[in-house]
Amino acid sequence: MEIDRGAIWRVWLPLLAGLLGLGVIFHSGPGPHGLTRLIGLFIGLIGFSGVILSRYTLGRSFTIAPKATALITTGIYSRVRNPIYIFGMIFLIGVILILRRLELLAILLVLIPVQIVRARREAAVLEARFGDAYRDYRKRTWF
Repeated sequence: MEIDRGAIWRVWLPLLAGLLGLGVIFHSGPGPHGLTRLIGLFIGLIGFSGVILSRYTLGRSFTIAPKATALITTGIYSRVRNPIYIFGMIFLIGVILILRRLELLAILLVLIPVQIVRARREAAVLEARFGDAYRDYRKRTWF
């Protein structure tokens, strides 16, 4: 059995680092340790898990800059075109609740339009490369 070193770097190390970071924020971050903090942890874990699942599904097709290496339409991508963006926002909402720092909402309010612009750029690259296959995919998925 061969170890997929790429999966270790793409999925497992970010998963461990993210869980450790979320744990540190939850345990050591400022503010009271009450129900709001627990809800924030739960929401943060959902968001973070979604990012990792999405990243895993993309595999080697994940890039920072828009590239059209493959049209991924399986797993979570069979329902949502940009799950990393969606789950990233959910993760941030969880962190905001854990820390109870409303000024962090400003970051969220800036990131939402940035992610929409990024999604549109990616869509243009994918449509140029995959044409009708991408247009059909876009019709049956959300964001």
